[in-house]
Amino acid sequence: MWRSTATTGADRSLTETSSKSANLPLVRRLEAVGFRAWPASSVQYDGSWQVRLTAGHPSNRLNSIVPLDPSDHRDIEIRVEKASRKFEAYGRPAVLRQTPLCSPLLVDLVAAQNWTHFDETIVMTCDLTQADLPDTLDHLPTHDIGRFVDANLATDQVSAKLKPALAEIINAIKPPSGLFMIEDPETGPLATVLCVQDNDLAGIMSLSVARGRRREGLGLEILTSALRWARMRSARSAWLQVKADNVPALALYERIGFREAYRYSYWRKDRCG
Repeated sequence: MWRSTATTGADRSLTETSSKSANLPLVRRLEAVGFRAWPASSVQYDGSWQVRLTAGHPSNRLNSIVPLDPSDHRDIEIRVEKASRKFEAYGRPAVLRQTPLCSPLLVDLVAAQNWTHFDETIVMTCDLTQADLPDTLDHLPTHDIGRFVDANLATDQVSAKLKPALAEIINAIKPPSGLFMIEDPETGPLATVLCVQDNDLAGIMSLSVARGRRREGLGLEILTSALRWARMRSARSAWLQVKADNVPALALYERIGFREAYRYSYWRKDRCG
């Protein structure tokens, strides 16, 4: 039977720092709107753990164990094994999403089992009532999901084979959504962003700029269009998620007024069975 043991500072720093300093009610709310903004095709609960699986899309946000209560650590070894079997049935290794809502004992367990720690992500928020959005060209959202998906895959340089899965995810989003694109008549899609408005919160998703056209202000232009659209629809705050090592994106978001709310990362079980 596993027993909690000390782990390295690198393994534990994110959980210990986040759980003590994070605003847990805010974390819970942002996690909830995040689930609605990027819905998995299968969601099962084990206590307060959410097991999210989506066969057609490889995104970790759609395929991970997400604990939602830091005090829920009963029978964690048995529950982790049970959840891992669900991932094995999908032909992929189990992934744990570590947020401030994750029990440190659960992190200790997966670290002791030699799971791999990866992909630190920052969740940021912005007060839209105070944000001074730059005066850029406005773009209206499209209702053509297929066209938006094609544009997003092209700017992200992702395989077109993911089109059915991405279209299914966007079609499954329940809150009102704005699909924004910037296109060049000759060269095609230049930038995309998806804005999901959930009551007074606006989520920024899938912001992408074509690699050959970055540092031209297109990201700022399409982001401010989405935020103005959300603000006109009575959104008071915006949120987004960005990789911690994405320095250009962080600079763009901070320029708008986004500030860090909390961080999360992932642990992957490298061997099935």
